[in-house]
Amino acid sequence: MKRQQYLLKKISWAVFTIAFVLVLNFFLFRILPGDPARSGIHDPRLKRDAIEAIRVRYGLDKPVINCIEKVNPVEFGSCAVNPLDTQFFIYVTNLFKGEMGISYHTNRPVAEILVERIWNTILLIGAGQILAIIFGVIFGIVAAWKARTTIDYVALLSSLLAWSLPTFWLGIILLFWGSTHGLPIGGKATPGMSSLPWTDRWVDIFRHMLLPTLTYTIVFMGEYMLIMRSSLLDVLSEDYILTAKAKGLSTFQILKDHALKNAMLPLVTVMAINLGFTVAGALQIETVFSWPGLGGAIFESVNRRDFPVLQGTFLLIAVSVILANLIADLTYSYLDPRVQAES
Repeated sequence: MKRQQYLLKKISWAVFTIAFVLVLNFFLFRILPGDPARSGIHDPRLKRDAIEAIRVRYGLDKPVINCIEKVNPVEFGSCAVNPLDTQFFIYVTNLFKGEMGISYHTNRPVAEILVERIWNTILLIGAGQILAIIFGVIFGIVAAWKARTTIDYVALLSSLLAWSLPTFWLGIILLFWGSTHGLPIGGKATPGMSSLPWTDRWVDIFRHMLLPTLTYTIVFMGEYMLIMRSSLLDVLSEDYILTAKAKGLSTFQILKDHALKNAMLPLVTVMAINLGFTVAGALQIETVFSWPGLGGAIFESVNRRDFPVLQGTFLLIAVSVILANLIADLTYSYLDPRVQAES
């Protein structure tokens, strides 16, 4: 029963947070100064009739959340316009239908643009995240077990250096290195590869992924290694680890059966948060390597002031982070049942 109550509480808070983010995301771009119909088109030659037609096209002529003009000023709350015919209600209704608006720049549905971009981001950043977790955990375990030795010092220095490197700077360095070794330095695929067999196309995509994935792996691997090392050192200092050593258990048995499960708890939170932001894409990496993902969509939309795309992207990022934290909480309760009892 306790576990069911814990799960219900966490899921309820996640739903409440998503609802709050949904409302905040709607008003975030509507409090900005300027006329979205004019700023999104970037054409000073637009006449008043054309601007008004654009406002009608994108639903900007409707009230934001309530009517400005009242049927009778004495009767507070009476409204000349149907409350269901407001931008906020239409925005929420369309979201439940899977619609996020129309891009000002491409005149395409935002949901369609995000679906195209999100798979590119998951392909690139997902691979980098998995490699960073695997190598970070392995190096963290080795550094903790060999604490205060040359191996530990080298691993600690390397991880600190990798974690402190500016992502865009490391990307540029690898970009120059790749250009001298015949590796692709931009885009997802070579033009004209669509007519070749699927094996050749995937090899080409893999070559384009190599440099940006390596950049992402190096940066995040240092973070995971430091957290894993610190957490495992705390666990290895516990009395039950000393008891396990006294029983004659091997190093592998001590790590597998007694240390790793408890040491993974702090790392789970960091991995969940990073995986949530993975959906947003590494903005700097995708910009440096011209990778057509969500990070690139954000960069392009900011330059074009394409507010519908920005609004849809931010909502997707926020929901991803919330769901990732929910998964982290549920994983915590599985790894350490004391979390449920304290809750």
